[in-house]
Amino acid sequence: MYRTHNCGELRIGQVGQTVTLSGWLNKNRDYGAMTFIDLRDRYGITQLVFNKQTDSSLYEAAKKLGREYVLKIVGLVSERSNKNPNIPTGAIEIIVQKLAILNGSKTPPFTIEDETDGGDEIRMKYRYLDLRRKPVQENLFFRSKLAIETRKYLADQDFIEVETPVLIKSTPEGARDFVVPSRMNEGQFYALPQSPQTFKQLLMVSGFDKYFQLVKCFRDEDLRADRQPEFTQIDCEMCFVTQEQILNTFEGLTKHVFKACLDVKLPDFPRITYDEALRRYGSDKPDTRFGMEFIDFTVLTKGHDFPVFDAAEMVIGICAEGQADNYSNKDIKKLTSWLQRPQIGAKGLVYVKYNSDGSIKSSVGKFYSDEQLQTWLDKAGAKNGDMLLLLCGETDKVRSQLNELRLEMGNRMGLREGGFNPLWVVDFPLLEWDEDSARFHAMHHPFTSPKEEDKERMLTGDHATMKALRADAYDLVINGWEIGGGSIRIFDRELQAKNFKLLGFTDEEAEAQFGFLMNAFEYGAPPHGGIAFGFDRLCSIMKGASSIRDFIAFPKNNQGRDVMIDAPSPIDKTQLDELQLDLKPID
Repeated sequence: MYRTHNCGELRIGQVGQTVTLSGWLNKNRDYGAMTFIDLRDRYGITQLVFNKQTDSSLYEAAKKLGREYVLKIVGLVSERSNKNPNIPTGAIEIIVQKLAILNGSKTPPFTIEDETDGGDEIRMKYRYLDLRRKPVQENLFFRSKLAIETRKYLADQDFIEVETPVLIKSTPEGARDFVVPSRMNEGQFYALPQSPQTFKQLLMVSGFDKYFQLVKCFRDEDLRADRQPEFTQIDCEMCFVTQEQILNTFEGLTKHVFKACLDVKLPDFPRITYDEALRRYGSDKPDTRFGMEFIDFTVLTKGHDFPVFDAAEMVIGICAEGQADNYSNKDIKKLTSWLQRPQIGAKGLVYVKYNSDGSIKSSVGKFYSDEQLQTWLDKAGAKNGDMLLLLCGETDKVRSQLNELRLEMGNRMGLREGGFNPLWVVDFPLLEWDEDSARFHAMHHPFTSPKEEDKERMLTGDHATMKALRADAYDLVINGWEIGGGSIRIFDRELQAKNFKLLGFTDEEAEAQFGFLMNAFEYGAPPHGGIAFGFDRLCSIMKGASSIRDFIAFPKNNQGRDVMIDAPSPIDKTQLDELQLDLKPID
């Protein structure tokens, strides 16, 4: 027997018992006649004691042990004289009677501790060691609990979990596919799924009514902290449902997992339209933990011989409460430079300070009188000590730029710390017009239904009408992050064919790519809709982490590489020949 107990369960009530423990040597401390070892497993740490006076051979053996040695010990549970209140086993220690070295260990390249000295790259190269650290393990324990609670909730709601294929057909819409050559079918390729979208719709046609899957998805796209080439979705679909029923079901799921996993009770989720989100926050995924909503100053600022504002399509701003005295001219210049970076692209920044003494100071004071500036302050509801920050330009661009400024000011003012503010964003545009390709693109995906009142206009309308079509689509947003998104689906062949045509597909292309789905619609397809949550992102948001990599056991780095196993990697000539790929193998 390797153990009678784990390293996290012994307590004062077990003093006097003889126990067997196994684990890794976390730390050792030598104090002359005594050596102490912290033995670690996934459950915790237990202190071991080796006494030179009692057993000199065991004592000498213990002194030679190194970090991460795998040990088995037999010993007597004793009460500690200097108790450690920071660990659950801190009231006891084990007087070791027998010691067995199950395996030795090289000196690890970084310390296996909560606060390690290893950088990201070295820890990813030795991920199996990094996974021994408590914070990393706790992230994966949390992920497991979240998955279990998700399954519990959905099973209780009569959802059935169905696995869909991993080797599928490549489609031109969305991000780039990862492709897999077929050895048995020369010159042909599978694709790895970006989502199980068409399969879950086919399951609804098949009458399964409620489907879910914790499914691995793949996208060959540029990477960021919140993206990986492979990721996991909570993927769901339902029959005979309205948007309202779907929102209620998955608001319920979100509330359930927050309560079960964090003991956090979420309030009912507010709902705002896509247009309202852009008007108030400049983003379709606003962080609503703080206000600082957009204020439209266009009418108040025009016609006063300030050419920049007079020529602008829109002048909008935010009110930063209590910041007038905190920003010097030098600080404003730095903030302006931050906004002018290529990533944001603002041309400049206008400020109005409502000083604590009631005076007004502005970077455009020579164009506007204090009385005129006061009207701006009044519209913003500004108080003494507040500061207005204004941007101008084309509507879409300036809203996007002010969104970045709003979030930055929220960070600087400590307004984005802690708490959870979920909301639903609804009524997205169905289509986006792309000037470069001169065609529409789907805002969500090609299978999203227009709102019921827009269906006839979609079938018969002109180009201008198409731009105004609204989708029966919705996103779940928490703290400025899109957690999930979905829609009511098209289930009528004629409507689906029309949507493909609007997206630039010829009839032949639509049939070749999606004929199987449209054919299925001719066999009694029910109304249906669904949603997919980014499971990795949900984990990171719930735990306040900045990257989804913290919740993936073996993640890729920012270049999409697994540095531990060195993948992707070349394949040998024999494999290339079998796949009929005319590629030069890399030595």
